[in-house]
Amino acid sequence: MTKHIHILGIAGTFMGSLAIIAKELGYKVSGQDQKIYPPMSTQLKEKGIDITEGYDAEDLPDADEYIIGNALSRGNECVEKILNGYKPFASGAQWLGDKVLSKKWVIAISGTHGKTSTASMVAWILDQADLNPSFLIGGVTNNFKSSARYTDSPFFVIEADEYDTAFFDKRSKFIHYHSRTLVINNLEFDHADIFETIEDIDRQFKHLIRTIPSEGLIIYPENENIERLFSDGLYTPTKTSKKTNLLSTSKGSSFEIDTSKVDWELLGEHNMQNAIHAVYASHHAGVPIDTACKALESFTGVKRRLEVKYQNNNLTIYDDFAHHPTAIATTLNGLRSKVGSEEITVILEFRSNTMKMGYHKDHMGEALFDADRVMVLKPKELDWDVKASLSTANASVFSTIDEIIDQAKLIETGHIVVMSNGSFDGLIDKLIKSY
Repeated sequence: MTKHIHILGIAGTFMGSLAIIAKELGYKVSGQDQKIYPPMSTQLKEKGIDITEGYDAEDLPDADEYIIGNALSRGNECVEKILNGYKPFASGAQWLGDKVLSKKWVIAISGTHGKTSTASMVAWILDQADLNPSFLIGGVTNNFKSSARYTDSPFFVIEADEYDTAFFDKRSKFIHYHSRTLVINNLEFDHADIFETIEDIDRQFKHLIRTIPSEGLIIYPENENIERLFSDGLYTPTKTSKKTNLLSTSKGSSFEIDTSKVDWELLGEHNMQNAIHAVYASHHAGVPIDTACKALESFTGVKRRLEVKYQNNNLTIYDDFAHHPTAIATTLNGLRSKVGSEEITVILEFRSNTMKMGYHKDHMGEALFDADRVMVLKPKELDWDVKASLSTANASVFSTIDEIIDQAKLIETGHIVVMSNGSFDGLIDKLIKSY
């Protein structure tokens, strides 16, 4: 008899991808969530996974097991019904670790930025090397058109997030992943809603490092924040990556890794660093360096990572999943290197919990240095001065997306980058329709 699992919080990038894996493993899968929007809603529908909107306990089916996402807490109707009914439940990370990852060579991509892009690159390299990897990535790759898949390959590529696991398990999700190859892209403060200091994040990464076997490998850039993680002991070999010279090309950019060259569509030093890590991680799994570099030349990126959504002869509109000043700065710097003096307009939403709390407010003006014009949506609940935090940028603050669209649709030339790690209430689609 087919086992039925029901997932609470199914529309999130991790839980939605887990649902796809479970479906491909032969489980009957259903789920509930409050806000369901593309691309995850589209993927789940294509996979034939039933979703109910909202957390009405009356909609909770009689499943064999329940997987509870980290966005849910005590007091949720469905959570209370599961607990009071003594139903079997697990976090998504624990379920995945126990049922799937414990049997695989796990290549885990961690860090504050670049996880989705780097994990996508590794999956593509292994795929092009005929290793047919499984993967679970926190975004939809243009090459695979999906955020997850399960195969009989020994290799599993996963985006390893430091966010907590569930209301009943406050360890970071990546503790459950049985990683063998670990990439730490970078390490900065983030997730101010659950971490008070960078030391709190360090502690979770130190736990992760202790789980990597002595036959594994840890790959990271020269970075003091990362190197201090090893102070409590290191039992795994490491490989340190170094940046190389990045050149702009008609295609995008080019650079060398060891003695092999990559000439690809992506822009910016941050993507080059991601690529170096992806190549080294793939090499640990047995892929020759030159084969990995060749595979990257056909890598076309991840949806919502400076993704072109509209273009005419004079104007290009991009969608970018922005959540941290460093990521914003590197993305805009890469675009500036490509477009030269052409005008760049940023439309920005403070969407992540850390951004809303104002933790990064003193760094936002500097992060937007390469933008000629900035339009910011101020959420109603913000209790700090957005305009003051953007004093070094040519910025305007708006109360509604309609006000932003009225101004943005007057722009006829250059580049408009819409930056948000949420749906931005459909702003980008509404803006495109105005042209």
